Amino acid sequence: MELKYVGQSYERKDAVKKVTGEAEYVDDIRLPRMLYAWCVRSPYAHARILSIDTSEAEKLPGVKCVITGDEYPNRAGLYLEDRYFMAKIGDTAKYMGEAVAAVAADTPEIARQACDLIKVEYEELPGVINAVDAMKPDAPLIHPDLHTYKVAPIFYPEKGTNISHHYVLRKGDAEKGFAEADYVFENSFYIPHVQHVPLEPHAAIAKYDTDGKLTVWASCQSPYAVRQALSVAFAMPLNKIRVISPTVGGGFGSKAGTTLEGIVIPLAKRCKGRPVKLLYTREDEFVNAYVRQGMHARIKAGVGKDGKIIALHNEFIWDGGAYTEYGVNITKAGGWASAGPYDIDNVWTDSYCVYTNHPVGGPYRGFGMCEIHFAIEQNMDIIAEKVGISPVEIRRLNGIKPGGYTGMGERMDVAGLMDCIDQVVKEIEYDKPCQPAGPHKIRAKGIAAGWKSPSMPTNAGSSAIIRMNEDGTFFLMSSGQEIGQGAATVLVQIAAEVLSVSPDKITFCSGDTDHTPYEWQTVASRTTYCAGNAVKLAAEDLVDKVLDLAQIKMGVVKRDLEFRDGYVAHKIYPERKLPISDFALGVSFNDGSGYGGPAIGVGSFTLENNINTDKKTGIAKHHPAAFWTMGMNGCEIEIDTDTGACKVLKMVSCFDAGKVINPTLFAAQSEGAMVQALGTALFEELKLQNGRVLNKSFVDYKIPTADDAPELIVKYVEHAEPTGPYGARGVGEPLMVPGAPCIANAIYNAIGVRFHRMPITSEDILKALKEKKLKQ
Repeated sequence: MELKYVGQSYERKDAVKKVTGEAEYVDDIRLPRMLYAWCVRSPYAHARILSIDTSEAEKLPGVKCVITGDEYPNRAGLYLEDRYFMAKIGDTAKYMGEAVAAVAADTPEIARQACDLIKVEYEELPGVINAVDAMKPDAPLIHPDLHTYKVAPIFYPEKGTNISHHYVLRKGDAEKGFAEADYVFENSFYIPHVQHVPLEPHAAIAKYDTDGKLTVWASCQSPYAVRQALSVAFAMPLNKIRVISPTVGGGFGSKAGTTLEGIVIPLAKRCKGRPVKLLYTREDEFVNAYVRQGMHARIKAGVGKDGKIIALHNEFIWDGGAYTEYGVNITKAGGWASAGPYDIDNVWTDSYCVYTNHPVGGPYRGFGMCEIHFAIEQNMDIIAEKVGISPVEIRRLNGIKPGGYTGMGERMDVAGLMDCIDQVVKEIEYDKPCQPAGPHKIRAKGIAAGWKSPSMPTNAGSSAIIRMNEDGTFFLMSSGQEIGQGAATVLVQIAAEVLSVSPDKITFCSGDTDHTPYEWQTVASRTTYCAGNAVKLAAEDLVDKVLDLAQIKMGVVKRDLEFRDGYVAHKIYPERKLPISDFALGVSFNDGSGYGGPAIGVGSFTLENNINTDKKTGIAKHHPAAFWTMGMNGCEIEIDTDTGACKVLKMVSCFDAGKVINPTLFAAQSEGAMVQALGTALFEELKLQNGRVLNKSFVDYKIPTADDAPELIVKYVEHAEPTGPYGARGVGEPLMVPGAPCIANAIYNAIGVRFHRMPITSEDILKALKEKKLKQ
């Protein structure tokens, strides 16, 4: 059946309000009798808190309350409950910047002044600032009570160590594979921490009503996940907590869990009836919001003479920071995707999540895939060169095809990687030599592949409600958050397709746990897929209920009726129709009676048979991943040999999206992903020294500007996802995955020097060129 609204480029539902400034963010909210919060933070990477004296701060006029970490009855965390929202007296502050006390006052200035009056006595402890060292038997323990923490059953902390999760993957017989290989190559890589730097910093407001109801306004991606974490931390029933997330100014994963919400809540509890607000500064964002975890990677590959990879041995050591309540899942995701989008018979992977005294690691766009693919895809080019085949051919030879198997042994019935390779090679003209760019300039091209699946639990459900209004318009309610990726538009298009009405007739409502239905989280590139399926089911439910009524009123068998362009119409005799609005409140009869009631559709979705992998082997008994999104990037770069400056001239992206719901939004996601990947490849690194963040501002932490953006070419292929709404699968995160290794491979092709860490700065390139010249 031809689709009318799905597959079309409709304007974003949130566009006008955002560009005109009408959109309301958390910091725009001004409530009566508002108080303002500020925190005292640890100046040490690792220190025991001996005492906290708040007496002078409490005397300051305008101060309403002062709290310490004793406010928290329970630890909280999404997957591993390992943290309080503030460090407790007698316990340890585990990273430089961790909150140890907080103040609520009449003005932000008074709150800051009061924090300066709080006296904290510390005992500085040895810091653990390298994840590899943190795994050693004699390393200081950051969480000595790790074995007592509550943890989801698919994560495996190791007692008496700094290892909060060890993911194991054992497919085939790697030892035998290496023995049969003609070549064995081993390479190591390092990926540093980076920051998400969304335009809107974190903000939260908390207010306790006199009846004990808590309302939290938070700039967050996942209101229901925040509500659950707060319920655990404060031992409160869920029906007493309301989380509202208004417009969110970008997230990229940084707003997926809880951060400052847990600080304002106990302040508000002490000042019932008065809302308390805390807004992070940009400097806070770099230190106290999630960062992307650092990662040490070692890849050993056994290869045949033809370039076929026979065996693979991976070791990934993730620097999870002071708390890994979210980071353990990234470690798992990196482990189960560790073979990359390649069909390899023998795979051995150990993926470790390790505590350090660094800022807290958490989800970042790509969820571990950008990190591991920086290693995987450079390794593929290294192998290709040493074996004597092209980077294109080695990917065609080893890449997953329909009927192939993932590293977890999961059969791939749908896989569009080969088509993506063909598209990118064509668009970047990979086989065509680069034209000379003038004196002291070198141009080269590079390619890289990538993939990602949602790393979510088996019960990660979505739900949606659709209400029809009396005039035939609709309200679509979902907690799939709009964080800039286009959810508010794409979900409406899916509903519009089922309801056969223009998307303009549907209003999207989201982000309120008291009023919009359950959504696990807006992460994992799962919203179009999971929330989209729930929306489709809700729309179909509404249609089904209306057609039940219509067959009574129209005297036509239900199977012969359908929704068509705002009408309930006869399939064979389309002139026999009634406006759908006639059924918004049920049906009425001439005798004054009625039947049915208001038209409401409800849909719930959880992927069936989404079974966990085996603990000992990591092998899939069925389908641990909802879907895999895979694709390819290509780029052309120019290097100035006098300065080392690398300019990316062109980038091409092609991914298998299953079905593109909105081509314009898909292109915007692709373009943003390529530029964001460019930033991590060439500029971005959270510079840490003994636990201290040295570059916590945009002066010192560089992200791409418009001047850095290359020519961007977006392509896609569509091999329908059988379980996705209209065949769609998620794309937002996977699109970023191949970008950085693609650029790294191009740099090698330009100057013949391989960089095993990112970012690859102009200083790095210039130094490498000078060293290469000296060796000649």
